[in-house]
Amino acid sequence: MQRRVLGLAIAVVTVAAAAGCGSSSGTGGASSAAGDKTTQVKVGIIPIVDVAPLYLGQQKGFFSSRGIDLKMETAQGGAAIIPGVVSGQFQFGFSNVTSLMIAQTKGVPIKSVVNGTASTGDTGKDISGVAVKEDSPIKSAKELAGKTVAVNTLQNIGDTTVREVVRKDGGDPSKVKFVEMPFDQMPAALDGGQVDAAWVGEPALTIAKGQGARVVASPFAETDPNLTIATYFASTKLAQENPDLVKKFTEAVTESLNYASEHPDEARQIVTTYTKIDGEVLKKLTLPTWPAEYDMASLEKLASLGEQDGIFGGQKPDLDALFS
Repeated sequence: MQRRVLGLAIAVVTVAAAAGCGSSSGTGGASSAAGDKTTQVKVGIIPIVDVAPLYLGQQKGFFSSRGIDLKMETAQGGAAIIPGVVSGQFQFGFSNVTSLMIAQTKGVPIKSVVNGTASTGDTGKDISGVAVKEDSPIKSAKELAGKTVAVNTLQNIGDTTVREVVRKDGGDPSKVKFVEMPFDQMPAALDGGQVDAAWVGEPALTIAKGQGARVVASPFAETDPNLTIATYFASTKLAQENPDLVKKFTEAVTESLNYASEHPDEARQIVTTYTKIDGEVLKKLTLPTWPAEYDMASLEKLASLGEQDGIFGGQKPDLDALFS
């Protein structure tokens, strides 16, 4: 697990080139087995805790009962998933919502179809946090001003929410110095003093805390306790040409989200089937929440913060078109 969905990067130039390469079939690349009504559906994902409901739903038959032969296709991140969905390589993909907003403002033809993950809303136990070394003088978010903070992707959901918690705590968000670094390298970077603080996602957050790191802020939960973090999306081409497939996929994912929410132990256990997360870390890490619906108020807040940070290049995301 090299990357986490929390800060997926997108390669817009690549996506633009791929935008005209969609499948000419009505399923946007999905193939139906001869002689039956089963449709193979490929979903571009990163093998992280967030997508556990998808694997659980596949195991429980929520997709096969709707005629979907679900295939998870592992990708490094949004730089591969977003253009893969647009080109028809994947019928659906998983991405954090800020990356989807950035892509839309660049003219990438995508549409979110069903919710993915959300913050726990618990500032003491969320799926990401700003961590500092045990003996660091930093005690609160406002003290991050003037300090170097690692995020896994610049100009995305991480630094946007970190700036917000600094602002809310009375600090100057413009003085935070962000550097880009993979989550799995952050615990060592903190311990070695390479950065003053790090915005760390699970499971690296649990690993960092196991090494003595302290959490001084929970950007997701503090930005909005109901923060929608990531969703499953399709190309607008697929949504228009095969609404029945989108409907069945959405229904199956929704059932999967509900089941995972009601059976967290099963969700935690299935993570061992598709990741290499250490068993002890898996027992301790915080799971995201999996609500079936988006929280539009939180999406509006993220969009507003993104505009304030200038990550949309002067454009404004059309949230109704992207998330309706």
